[in-house]
Amino acid sequence: MRGKRVWVAGHRGMAGSAIVRRLEREDCEILTVGRDRVDLRRQEAVEGWMADARPDAVFLAAATVGGIHANDTRPAEFLYDNLVIETNIIHGAWKAEVGKLVFLGSSCIYPRMAPQPMAEDQLLTGPLEPTNQWYAVAKIAGIKLCQAYRRQYGCDFISAMPTNLFGAGDNFDLQQGHVAAALLAKIHRAKVTGADTVELWGTGTPLREFLFVDDLADALVFLAERYSGEEHVNVGTGVETSIRGLAELLAEVIGWRGEFRFDTSRPDGTPRKLMDVSRLTAMGWTAPTSLRDGFAQAYRWYVDHLDSGALRGAA
Repeated sequence: MRGKRVWVAGHRGMAGSAIVRRLEREDCEILTVGRDRVDLRRQEAVEGWMADARPDAVFLAAATVGGIHANDTRPAEFLYDNLVIETNIIHGAWKAEVGKLVFLGSSCIYPRMAPQPMAEDQLLTGPLEPTNQWYAVAKIAGIKLCQAYRRQYGCDFISAMPTNLFGAGDNFDLQQGHVAAALLAKIHRAKVTGADTVELWGTGTPLREFLFVDDLADALVFLAERYSGEEHVNVGTGVETSIRGLAELLAEVIGWRGEFRFDTSRPDGTPRKLMDVSRLTAMGWTAPTSLRDGFAQAYRWYVDHLDSGALRGAA
């Protein structure tokens, strides 16, 4: 990244803001642009801005994101927004002769019943999880776009697929946020209100893998500097925990002692999601932050920002 002009698309999101924090340690110029200036869903606006800014590298973290409820109730937004954002930026990067592009995907690209842990070659080998298929289809298209521009035009565009993320800048809305942030907010609320019970969706048995978002940012910079290949790369920890186990860990970090009740009429989503991170590990990168330490940092950030506009879903 030394001496490069680096655009972080989606710099106000959780992943994008973490990438900005990581790049501040590099000798590079960080480029950002807000949605008030450029609507990433408008091709002409994106291409015009890129032509003026002339970035040398792009981290494509901009996306419409959310948990099971958001994906299931807003399918058109999740499919349309993500398709056009990634199409505009990837095509614009080719036109602007960007030297390196890192596309940020999601572990939901893999089939619902993919063998565990999920290796990169499991892509497109079976049906997707119905509750987030719209987002998954868009992210798969992004991977294929990077591959297509690499094959046809020789562009050095790569894709990284992170597991479930948590940390500063997350969406803590109980309906629209991802499971880790929503659970953290719900358990914190139980603590401050003196509630004895917390209700959780599903059975609590699904297994998930969680990655501290600042570790993701470090992995993305690592890949940008050291990887140039067509196949996407999984980014995770290789460690899984149940939703019940996650809730119990958060209760311990937050300092709440109560009882969890599970609403089994609500969907569990994919039964198990664990990434095979052996390719990234073989390259020399492993996640440095433990689950407990990561959630302790995330909770401190949440408490510190409860009264600020930087916290989404705090009400």
